[in-house]
Amino acid sequence: MFQDIFSAGSETSSTAMEWAIGEMIKNPEIMKRAQHEVRSIYNDKGNVDESRLHELKYLHAIIKETLRLHPSAPLLLPRECGQQCEINGYDIPAKADIIVNAWAIGRDPKYWIEAEKFNPSRFLDSEIDYRGNNFEYIPFGAGRRICPGISFSQAVIALALAQLLFHFDWKLPGELKPEEFDMTENLGVTIRPKIDIQLIPIAYGGSCLRKDN
Repeated sequence: MFQDIFSAGSETSSTAMEWAIGEMIKNPEIMKRAQHEVRSIYNDKGNVDESRLHELKYLHAIIKETLRLHPSAPLLLPRECGQQCEINGYDIPAKADIIVNAWAIGRDPKYWIEAEKFNPSRFLDSEIDYRGNNFEYIPFGAGRRICPGISFSQAVIALALAQLLFHFDWKLPGELKPEEFDMTENLGVTIRPKIDIQLIPIAYGGSCLRKDN
């Protein structure tokens, strides 16, 4: 049980942060807007803490958009059909295992404008949330088996990203341009970038530190 808790709570969160940073690198204007928001709120403190995370509206929109395009678990845990039923003309027998493709649902053009585009602004002033009430957006699942770690994961991801955005500017190594940045997915139980993201952190108001993953 503890192994499941630690693996589910660390792999998924770190993957989401990796995708969020990658998408912001690929979209520099989004990165600048997110940094401006974080720094304008925390500049007086000189550090990011949990006290004002709820004020980072745009950063939370970035996290939501990241989970829409890159859900950490693309295929939700299997559900078992309790009784025989019919859905859209398909007969579903009792005891059948049902696997929900959250990745495909989040990219469905029937429900999302420019579904393949990373656009956090779509979640600003939007009632769509990941609590399982909006079935076009279920990165954490829905119903009685929805992920119990939603609140914890969002706090951890928001705090870590806010720290990275506050303390560092980020650039690609060499002459690589944002539009050339490879965001190919490595498919599996969790979806991670196929190529490890390598960036150069530059201390906010300082000089280049090191090349890191």
